[in-house]
Amino acid sequence: VLGVIADDFTGATDVAGMLVQAGMRTLLTIGVPAIGVPDADAVVVALKSRTTRADEAVRLSLAALAWLRGAGARRFYFKYCSTFDSTQKGNIGPVTAALMQALGAEFTIACPAFPVNGRTIYRGHLFVADQLLSDSGMRNHPLTPMRESNLVRVLQAQMSERVGLLRHDSVVQGAVATRKGIDALIAQGVRVAIADCLADSDL
Repeated sequence: VLGVIADDFTGATDVAGMLVQAGMRTLLTIGVPAIGVPDADAVVVALKSRTTRADEAVRLSLAALAWLRGAGARRFYFKYCSTFDSTQKGNIGPVTAALMQALGAEFTIACPAFPVNGRTIYRGHLFVADQLLSDSGMRNHPLTPMRESNLVRVLQAQMSERVGLLRHDSVVQGAVATRKGIDALIAQGVRVAIADCLADSDL
């Protein structure tokens, strides 16, 4: 049912563990599998695409998507780090755009929030516990330094598709208000929205 494309091994392991806890029969693979259709509810494909060149990350991700579709997956989740760390040109934006195009998706959200680990988003800004991402230790990461906490700006710099914000005002009111917020963004030409999230209930 569910195909997950993860941009690194640790994130893939995290999401696979959570899916198992939620009762899904889950298979974790390192790289695009060579096996046939698995007997599982979810398959997580762990890639090493977080810090590769953007074109290589796109190639790997599309190969994983093609395999997952061939295995019967009907829903797809692109797993990136909860600190959204990336280079100025990718890889989150380019991979998101490529997956949307391959799936014919007109709109999607981006939401790296992980409240239980202190990763929350408010007004589009990512917090690491009580600090803005740009003030956290990620500011000086050797490969993917994050000196901008506004995820709308971060993602917009990586893709030509218009990026917007799904504000907490809508999300906190539940599914109907969230749907209205999404419809309003789509009417404005937004293709990808950073979704505010302060708690698991928002997710």
